[in-house]
Amino acid sequence: MSVPLYQAKAELFRTLGHPVRIRVLELLQDGSKPVRDLLAAIDVEPSNLSQQLAVLRRAGMVTSHRDGPLVVYSLSTPDVADLLAAGRRILGAVLTDRDALLDELRAGDGER
Repeated sequence: MSVPLYQAKAELFRTLGHPVRIRVLELLQDGSKPVRDLLAAIDVEPSNLSQQLAVLRRAGMVTSHRDGPLVVYSLSTPDVADLLAAGRRILGAVLTDRDALLDELRAGDGER
C-alpha cells in the first residue's frame, strides 16, 4: 500500500524540523563537504551530527561517498536548496507581516 502524497510531504517537513539538519543542508548548498568540515561549522557532538546526517540520508535529502579516509556529503538534488530558499522567503514575509502588526499595535492606530 502506498503512502498518500500529503503524508509523504508531512514526513519531508518533519525531517526538516531539526536545527542541526537545517544547518547541514545550508552548509551543503555551497557544495560537497566532508564530515570534519561540517563538525567545524556546527557546534554539536560528532555522534549527534552523525545521527542527523543519517536521518537526512534516509530521507534522501543528502548523499554520501568516501574520498579516501573522508566521508563527504552532498545535497541529493538542487531542489533541496530551492526548498531552503523558499523557506527563507516565507519566513521573511511572515516576520515582515508580524513586524507591521506589531508596529500597528504599538501605535494604537486609534483603537482601544
